[in-house]
Amino acid sequence: MFGFDGIVYAVVLYGTLALALWAFVDAVIRPAAGFVAAGKLTKPGWLAITGIAALVLYWRGPLDFFGLPAVIAAVVYLVDVRPAVRGLRRGNTSW
Repeated sequence: MFGFDGIVYAVVLYGTLALALWAFVDAVIRPAAGFVAAGKLTKPGWLAITGIAALVLYWRGPLDFFGLPAVIAAVVYLVDVRPAVRGLRRGNTSW
């Protein structure tokens, strides 16, 4: 049975993995032109960054030497890039 530290580690592991997967899926569904229009790195670049971050967190965990940069990469996408790309309007709408 897990001790308290095992439960905390599992929560941190699955929480950061879900965060990275959310960033990756969000990058997949955003239009590629939005990244360029917002002045951010291209869509394939962010797909690579968030995808590698999710894989690192899955294989190595968030408390590994590469785990912290992976979490930071996912957070940067969700806090900086996602709002910029999401804020752009699609097409010429009257709304």
